[in-house]
Amino acid sequence: MKQGRSLVMNTVADNGSLSLPLPLYRAAQVRELDRLAIEEQGIPGITLMERAGQAAFARLQTRWPRARSLGVLCGVGNNGGDGFIVARLAVEAGYTVRVWQVGDAQKIRGDALAAREQLLAAGLGITAFDGSGLGDCEVLVDGLLGTGLAGEVAGVWRQAIAAINAAREAGAQVLALDIPSGLHADTGQMLGAAVQAQVCVTFIGLKLGLFTGQGPALCGEIAFADLGVPPAVFASVAPAARRLSWDQYSLPPRRPTAHKGDFGHVLVVGGDEGMAGALRLAGEAALRTGAGLVTAATRAGHAAMISAARPELMAHGVESVAALRQLLKRATVLAVGPGLGQADWGRRLFSALLDSQQPLVVDADALNLLAAEPLQRHNWILTPHPGEAARLLGQSVAQVQADRIAAASALQQKYGGVVVLKGAGTVIVDEAGAIGLCSEGNPGMASGGMGDVLTGVIAGLLAQGAGLADAARQGVCLHAHAADLAARDGQRGLLASDLFPVMRCLLG
Repeated sequence: MKQGRSLVMNTVADNGSLSLPLPLYRAAQVRELDRLAIEEQGIPGITLMERAGQAAFARLQTRWPRARSLGVLCGVGNNGGDGFIVARLAVEAGYTVRVWQVGDAQKIRGDALAAREQLLAAGLGITAFDGSGLGDCEVLVDGLLGTGLAGEVAGVWRQAIAAINAAREAGAQVLALDIPSGLHADTGQMLGAAVQAQVCVTFIGLKLGLFTGQGPALCGEIAFADLGVPPAVFASVAPAARRLSWDQYSLPPRRPTAHKGDFGHVLVVGGDEGMAGALRLAGEAALRTGAGLVTAATRAGHAAMISAARPELMAHGVESVAALRQLLKRATVLAVGPGLGQADWGRRLFSALLDSQQPLVVDADALNLLAAEPLQRHNWILTPHPGEAARLLGQSVAQVQADRIAAASALQQKYGGVVVLKGAGTVIVDEAGAIGLCSEGNPGMASGGMGDVLTGVIAGLLAQGAGLADAARQGVCLHAHAADLAARDGQRGLLASDLFPVMRCLLG
């Protein structure tokens, strides 16, 4: 295999290992990068395709070193061309290889056709896929559809995807070339059916859809190869978003003379009847993130209980707006929503907070109240999950999840400030509309209280002087990375409060 930039390969494993590039692109942008590499840098298309095949085969050998039988399903475009090259390299390496042609071979053109002819010249036959099973190959390679897919998968393509997934259920390993077939490269939406891969090797530029929506579930481990495309090409195309991870951030060390007044005062408001736990989690998260002081404004019946459980939280029973306004005088950052409820008490307190000037983190029921009476504000951070985002936009959850990046951008345009759309591949849109996408986190976070902790984390960072966008980005990444570390002992049963000791270690 050739040496040099064609072998630049980075990976991100299921646990969120962070050796991938930061820029994220839409499919059309990656096609433009490809065009520039060919037309302006003089790299032949077949050379890029050869490098893609080499990178994918190298990753296959590393991931499954004992595998000796390979099945490759090839479509009629360049994704199929990559597959033909993987198959040829495997034959040359002594593997037992079967190749299935999916779609009309007469439609294959250009570099993909050249790759197909090279495979045939190597002596390997190609079988037309007839919808039946794929035998007992140890590894299957998905070279079906690539990034150009826009409509729902149907016909023979859907049959081929179903056959790959059935083989995986029976024990086969699956490697996807560039993107799992059936996954929308820009949105992360599954277009009717999609390949479930253990490994996805993606080329030239990281695609947005790999990291949000259904992308993380369908890709497994993501590996990246830049195919030797020169930096000048990437300088010509501004990325659509940036990947975010905790290793990009660090908080400055505290000076020896620091005191609690240097690190802000967070006022957390919520905890209606029966929901004191949500408020306590948010308050403690702000403390654990380093806020100097945290006050919890809650129902009178909850204050003593919260103070007893966490004495460092200054819990006050607040039954009137007048009482809340007394607490507002001392606060530098506000957080509202955890356990707030949507009854008269919660509505009155939320309305009073909207009259304040302090930076505000808005979550949970406060978002539902905002959806009922929308307004725009420049100095807040909204942290909806998809259901709350749907209410804020007057859409369905399915519409939000179909294009999470578009939904987050629409929220920011409608409400102002910074928006954090939670979920697999959390999306952060800042005041200028710039998009960040967190590539950390795990399904163990699907438990009560995780969002309350995130609210407190972001508020705690704001209190220590971070700007809105930085607090949102750092907070999301700290929260997700801590959850990944905590989940090493198991995802099931992971509690929101399990993140606290891990966060302390990460913050230093």
